[in-house]
Amino acid sequence: MSLTIWGRHTSSNVQKLLWGCAEMGVSYERPDMAGKFGFTDEYLAMNPNRVVPTIDDDGFILWESNACLRYLAEKHDRGGLWPEDPHVRADADRWMDWQTATFWPALRPVFHQLIRTPVEQQDGELIDQGIKAAGEISAVLDAALEDRPFVAGDSFTMGDIPIGGVIYRWYEMDIARPDRPNVRAWYDGLRERHGYAEHIVIPLE
Repeated sequence: MSLTIWGRHTSSNVQKLLWGCAEMGVSYERPDMAGKFGFTDEYLAMNPNRVVPTIDDDGFILWESNACLRYLAEKHDRGGLWPEDPHVRADADRWMDWQTATFWPALRPVFHQLIRTPVEQQDGELIDQGIKAAGEISAVLDAALEDRPFVAGDSFTMGDIPIGGVIYRWYEMDIARPDRPNVRAWYDGLRERHGYAEHIVIPLE
């Protein structure tokens, strides 16, 4: 049995899978793809969307990072990253999708402008709008973490991984942020996890 995770290690969507595999003790190969590495014809035949990651799990091809994470968690860590309780699992699912559909769309323009766009080409208005939107949206996560240590309850699950990755970007960029004590405590706890330190807490690019 072999698992291949295609994608550059600086991609937040690839990092979801690398961190998840570290938590589960799952080994893999990771060919670089996207960004400065471009896309090969072989890769685009698997994933025509021109994004990463894509996984090849012993011949099973899958793309979309959250779908890949759910698949790997169910296969390798039922009762752990993939909760057996359907209510807890739905809660974890909800936060995975909240990261993709709500928080990251607000923060992503800030990240791309400040980290991936030359200073002379940056759009200050777009940056300010994103900083404000992400700051306001973060209140939702802070309220959810008021009475629980992790997004889906008492245990670390797949739900913590996608938003945990982009929260690092929120704290690492030199931007104004509202005080979110519950998010900060959760984030500080994530930084103590080996997989987070190895795959998420790296220079932004």
